Amino acid sequence: MRADLDRSISILQGERPAPMAGSGYPADQADAGSTLSETDRTEAVLHSARAQRGEVEAALIRIDENSYGKCVACGQEIPEGRLDARPDAARCVGCQAKHARRR
Repeated sequence: MRADLDRSISILQGERPAPMAGSGYPADQADAGSTLSETDRTEAVLHSARAQRGEVEAALIRIDENSYGKCVACGQEIPEGRLDARPDAARCVGCQAKHARRR
Protein backbone atom coordinates (compact mmCIF):
# COMPACT_ATOMS: atom_id res chain seq x y z
CA MET A 1 0.00 0.00 0.00
CA ARG A 2 2.78 2.40 0.93
CA ALA A 3 4.57 1.87 -2.39
CA ASP A 4 1.32 2.40 -4.33
CA LEU A 5 0.60 5.59 -2.41
CA ASP A 6 4.16 6.83 -2.93
CA ARG A 7 3.76 6.33 -6.70
CA SER A 8 0.40 8.13 -6.70
CA ILE A 9 1.76 11.03 -4.66
CA SER A 10 4.77 11.33 -6.96
CA ILE A 11 2.54 11.43 -10.02
CA LEU A 12 0.16 13.96 -8.47
CA GLN A 13 3.02 16.21 -7.41
CA GLY A 14 4.26 16.20 -10.99
CA GLU A 15 0.95 17.47 -12.37
CA ARG A 16 0.84 21.18 -13.00
CA PRO A 17 -1.93 23.53 -14.17
CA ALA A 18 -2.07 24.85 -17.72
CA PRO A 19 0.76 27.18 -18.81
CA MET A 20 0.35 30.77 -17.72
CA ALA A 21 0.78 33.82 -19.92
CA GLY A 22 3.22 36.48 -18.76
CA SER A 23 0.49 38.22 -16.77
CA GLY A 24 -0.06 35.22 -14.49
CA TYR A 25 -3.34 34.23 -16.13
CA PRO A 26 -3.93 31.08 -18.19
CA ALA A 27 -2.92 31.53 -21.84
CA ASP A 28 -6.58 30.94 -22.80
CA GLN A 29 -9.00 32.89 -20.59
CA ALA A 30 -11.76 30.38 -21.34
CA ASP A 31 -9.67 27.72 -19.58
CA ALA A 32 -9.16 29.73 -16.37
CA GLY A 33 -12.07 28.13 -14.50
CA SER A 34 -11.29 24.59 -15.60
CA THR A 35 -7.60 25.03 -14.71
CA LEU A 36 -8.46 26.17 -11.22
CA SER A 37 -10.99 23.39 -10.83
CA GLU A 38 -8.51 20.73 -12.03
CA THR A 39 -5.82 22.12 -9.71
CA ASP A 40 -8.26 22.01 -6.80
CA ARG A 41 -9.17 18.39 -7.57
CA THR A 42 -5.51 17.40 -7.84
CA GLU A 43 -4.73 19.09 -4.52
CA ALA A 44 -7.66 17.33 -2.83
CA VAL A 45 -6.57 13.92 -4.12
CA LEU A 46 -2.97 14.64 -3.11
CA HIS A 47 -4.09 15.63 0.39
CA SER A 48 -6.11 12.42 0.68
CA ALA A 49 -3.23 10.25 -0.55
CA ARG A 50 -0.84 11.86 1.93
CA ALA A 51 -3.30 11.32 4.77
CA GLN A 52 -3.77 7.66 3.82
CA ARG A 53 0.00 7.22 3.61
CA GLY A 54 0.25 8.54 7.16
CA GLU A 55 -2.33 5.96 8.26
CA VAL A 56 -0.33 3.19 6.56
CA GLU A 57 2.85 4.37 8.30
CA ALA A 58 1.02 4.34 11.65
CA ALA A 59 -0.18 0.78 10.96
CA LEU A 60 3.39 -0.30 10.23
CA ILE A 61 4.49 1.19 13.55
CA ARG A 62 1.69 -0.71 15.31
CA ILE A 63 2.97 -3.91 13.67
CA ASP A 64 6.47 -3.21 15.04
CA GLU A 65 5.00 -2.54 18.49
CA ASN A 66 2.82 -5.70 18.42
CA SER A 67 -0.33 -3.62 18.80
CA TYR A 68 -1.60 -4.03 15.23
CA GLY A 69 -5.18 -5.29 15.11
CA LYS A 70 -6.16 -3.67 18.41
CA CYS A 71 -8.32 -0.56 18.49
CA VAL A 72 -6.25 2.46 19.52
CA ALA A 73 -9.30 3.90 21.31
CA CYS A 74 -10.77 0.99 23.28
CA GLY A 75 -8.12 -1.73 23.01
CA GLN A 76 -10.53 -4.35 21.66
CA GLU A 77 -9.55 -6.56 18.74
CA ILE A 78 -10.41 -5.11 15.34
CA PRO A 79 -12.37 -7.73 13.38
CA GLU A 80 -10.34 -9.52 10.72
CA GLY A 81 -12.83 -8.53 8.03
CA ARG A 82 -12.26 -4.85 8.79
CA LEU A 83 -8.51 -5.32 8.62
CA ASP A 84 -8.90 -7.19 5.31
CA ALA A 85 -10.87 -4.26 3.92
CA ARG A 86 -8.74 -1.54 5.56
CA PRO A 87 -5.33 -2.89 6.61
CA ASP A 88 -4.50 0.55 7.98
CA ALA A 89 -7.56 0.64 10.28
CA ALA A 90 -6.63 1.92 13.72
CA ARG A 91 -10.08 1.73 15.31
CA CYS A 92 -12.89 -0.78 15.54
CA VAL A 93 -16.08 0.19 13.72
CA GLY A 94 -17.79 1.54 16.87
CA CYS A 95 -14.87 3.74 17.87
CA GLN A 96 -14.35 4.88 14.28
CA ALA A 97 -17.96 6.05 14.13
CA LYS A 98 -17.57 7.97 17.41
CA HIS A 99 -14.32 9.48 16.16
CA ALA A 100 -15.92 10.56 12.86
CA ARG A 101 -18.84 12.27 14.66
CA ARG A 102 -16.41 14.38 16.69
CA ARG A 103 -14.77 15.80 13.58
